[in-house]
Amino acid sequence: MDLSDYHPPVKRSITINGHQSSISLEPLFWDMLKSEAAKREIAINALVAGIDAQRIQSPTPPGLASAIRVWLVSENLV
Repeated sequence: MDLSDYHPPVKRSITINGHQSSISLEPLFWDMLKSEAAKREIAINALVAGIDAQRIQSPTPPGLASAIRVWLVSENLV
């Protein structure tokens, strides 16, 4: 890890199922999200919509940014 990886969250606008939202993630997680979307050949919005659909099914759903971080880490552990 590089010291430049320690960066405060960056807020970006995203559209989930036709609704505008903004998400704050650290640049490292934005990069991971972009990579996963490219690997799956889907738009970042579509990937986030899928993560959002999974998170709301949880008995105690976390915030979307937290769900994205957890999803990304769990995908990269496999």
